[in-house]
Order: sequence, then structure tokens, then C-alpha cells
Amino acid sequence: MDNSLIIQGRLIGPAELEQVRGLLAAHPDWSRYRLSRQLCRVWNWRSLTGQIKDMAARSLLLKLEERGWVALPARRCPSPNRMRHKQIRPLQHPTDPITGSLSELQPLQIQELSRQPEAGPVFDSLLHQYHYLGYTSAVGQNIKYLVRDRQGRDLACVLFGAAAWQTRGRDAFIGWTAGQRQAQLHQVANNSRFLILPWVRVPELASHILGRVARRIAADWQGRYGHRVALLETFVERGRFRGSCYRAANWIGVGQTRGRTRQDRRHSLQAPVKDVLVYPLQAGFREVLCQ
Repeated sequence: MDNSLIIQGRLIGPAELEQVRGLLAAHPDWSRYRLSRQLCRVWNWRSLTGQIKDMAARSLLLKLEERGWVALPARRCPSPNRMRHKQIRPLQHPTDPITGSLSELQPLQIQELSRQPEAGPVFDSLLHQYHYLGYTSAVGQNIKYLVRDRQGRDLACVLFGAAAWQTRGRDAFIGWTAGQRQAQLHQVANNSRFLILPWVRVPELASHILGRVARRIAADWQGRYGHRVALLETFVERGRFRGSCYRAANWIGVGQTRGRTRQDRRHSLQAPVKDVLVYPLQAGFREVLCQ
């Protein structure tokens, strides 16, 4: 390895690679789980709340192995933190049509589920059954909202998680450097799932929910993770949706994706082209993100 690369948000050069190789050589009998946690301690790789970033470390080790730079021990079993095999049990729920005007449903109940975990299985089941991308679990920092009407009927699910590492339109809109993006990306949240349940047909409901969530998410993120977010982003599949509700809620279109996945190293089209939309949460968001 002659040059430094950004892998999993960290600058990896010859010195860092030798540290990883030394750790692997010193502990050939350790599991991947134990190695990733130890690597976090060696590098003091922690979240803003002080938790070691062992999932990120495991992803980094796998990427180093994919490049042929290290050899990891054989897999043993899923780590205690892995949720890839989580089974979501479909729950029975009413599917009677919900129509009419927005005012007839208000006041809406927008539940942030870290504070109301008893509603978590409902949220998971609805997303799993009715979102076109499906759903198994959320990893990393995330915020879940379950939306109900004044009668307690389920209307929508909204999920925010970690931002995309690199997106040309968004990055040009912010105007940050690669170093600033690495340092401040945790202050951008990605709206990875937004579901209005298929039996709900209420004009202006979707944009209203987006506006309500945008007014509270910075405080909710602060309360859960110890820092605020300054910008929201989302990706709208062009062949499937128009993104009208986002634009009605004052989200800003900043370009399109190139139709590639982050694993697409040979630059062949592997994913649908998506519109990139963003929503600043404060007037000085560029100053915050470009520090």
C-alpha cells in the first residue's frame, strides 16, 4: 500500500495498515468480533457518546481483506451486535380505508420510538410488509417515528439513519471539502424510509408529516446521541416516484445519483437513478458542516 485512502470514514495509510496487521499477527486465535473491538480501543475509535464503533471497525477489516491487504480469521458465528438474521413477525392490524381531510385526522401523534419502544414491533412490521424496499433492521445511529391519527390509527412510518458517505449533488450544495465531510458527516441524517400506509389516502398528509418531523428531529437526535443534525437528505427513485411530497415540504433538489452502488468499483450501472433532495435544519448549516 503506497497511498492513503479513506475507508469507513478513517484515513488508512501504511502506518495504520501495519497496526492492523500487527494486531492480527499478535492474536491469531481471536474472533473477528474481538479483533474489531480491540482495534477500536487501539485507535480510540468511538462515537460522540463514547461507544466504540465496532461495527464500523468490522466493515473496515472486511474492506481491507477484499483488497487483499490483510487475511482475517475464519468466521465463527454472528456477533452479538449483528441483526442481519432478525425475523420480523407480521402483526395483525386494521386495513380499513382512511380517507378525508388532514384536519379530520388531527392532532397527529408522532411517536419517537426510542422513548416509546413498545411501539417498535408495530413500526418494524409495517415497514417490513408495506415498504417497497422492505425492512429488517436499522444499524448505527437512527431515529424512528410512528405516526398515528387522533383516534390512534396507524398512518405512517418514518426512518432516519446515517448519511451517504459521498454524493456529488449534496456535497456541491454544502460546499465542504473531503476532510470537512469526514469530520461533519454525522451531522447529516438520511431519510431512508418513508411509508404512508397503502390504505391511507389523505391529501397533504405526507408533506405535513415531513414538516412536523423536520421541526423536531434535531432535538430528538440531540437527546438520543448527544449531538444535533444540521441537514436532512433523501434519495427518491425516479422511475417509481416524483418526490412531490418532499418538494411540497420545501426539500431542495440538488441532482441525481449516477446509478451505481458503493460496491460498484468497475463503474457499471447497478442501481436505479435517484433524485437527491436535502432539507437544511438551520440557516447557518453550511458554517456548521464546513468546520
